[in-house]
Amino acid sequence: MIQKVLDFINSDEEMQRRQRLVLSLITLVKWLFFSSIIGIIIGLVGALFHILLNLATTFRKEHDFMIFLLPIAGLIIIALYHLCGYKKSRGTNLVISAIQENDHIPFKMAPLIIISTFLTHLCGGSAGREGAALQVGGSIGNTIANLFKFDEKDTRIMIMCGMSACFGALFGTPVAAAIFSMEVISVGIMYYAALVPCILSALIGSSISSMFGIGATKFTIGALPQFTAFNVGKIILLACIFAIVSIILCISLHSAGHLYGKYIENQYIRVFAAGLIVMALRFALNTTDYLGAGTDIIEKSFENPSAFYVFALKILFTALTLGGGFKGGEIVPTMFVGATVGSAFSVLFGLPVGLCAACGLVTVFCGVTNCPLTSLIIAIEMFGADSMKFIAISIAIGYLLSGYYSLYNSQKIVYSKYKTEYINRKSQ
Repeated sequence: MIQKVLDFINSDEEMQRRQRLVLSLITLVKWLFFSSIIGIIIGLVGALFHILLNLATTFRKEHDFMIFLLPIAGLIIIALYHLCGYKKSRGTNLVISAIQENDHIPFKMAPLIIISTFLTHLCGGSAGREGAALQVGGSIGNTIANLFKFDEKDTRIMIMCGMSACFGALFGTPVAAAIFSMEVISVGIMYYAALVPCILSALIGSSISSMFGIGATKFTIGALPQFTAFNVGKIILLACIFAIVSIILCISLHSAGHLYGKYIENQYIRVFAAGLIVMALRFALNTTDYLGAGTDIIEKSFENPSAFYVFALKILFTALTLGGGFKGGEIVPTMFVGATVGSAFSVLFGLPVGLCAACGLVTVFCGVTNCPLTSLIIAIEMFGADSMKFIAISIAIGYLLSGYYSLYNSQKIVYSKYKTEYINRKSQ
């Protein structure tokens, strides 16, 4: 009996088990260390970025004349990118490609996107900040990986860690930030090897930013209707509308860039013209609701029904801003569009405005990013779990019907949305 035990201990199978255990422990210690470094560094950078954007937004709202400087801000942004050797910036698409194909993300991308997003917000361009956070986090994560001579596979994980940490620091939804970084790269698969480092770095980054008074993004849904077949049917119809809106949003953002490039080849003239158009629209409509990220309008959409044209105008302002060459994120404008379209249709469908706004926010987000798991977790972190039955249905329908459109052209659709089939194609 003793001999059998000794033979088993010394067997190849047992040796392999020991090796796997040692490798697991080494990997855990390694990612505990590097996730902490990334979480702390990017948490501090993310907090600074958040504070700068808040200062920019506050200053712009208190000084209406800043909108007149938007064309000048555009010229400065293009000049900065040209000085750094970027005649054409790929933005978040470069971060995604770096994980897919080992493209290099230079460190100078981080200060560039911070300064340019700050200028866009300061002068009233319609843009968010979380898309910029992915570039900041990816750039710093890639730089740290190069500093410690990581191989290509671990460098990919470091980039995802950076994305998670900065997204979590700016948005205050660390679990969603961690899952988003793993899910957004390739639709249909997830990089589970990055699970531990992404979650740790996102939680640390979010905790660091909270020390500077940056709270989590939360909205109150309010009263919920009964979970009946009739109400579920309404949610399904709403989800169909949200899917259509997500497709329109993606097409609008991509088409704006193509149209600008087709008719105005010079980037300086293009961004200057874009600034003039946004400025003209602001005065033609006599409102500042569509400038900046618009988080205050999102909050209002949970309390009172929005007008039906609000989401369409936000799409227009964002497409004109980002398509013209200004820098910033697409995610908060996406949430603005989703929340306001849901809020607007709440009256027509006879459902609580808060529930419709919440379903719209996360479903349009899901439609443009193709990230259903992230959308579910964002819903829990933003709204709580009480509304999850309605929201889960809306997200599922929206994901199915939104097709292969995406905010990010580099995103790969690895598995079909319609069959258990490997397709491996680029998003639209």
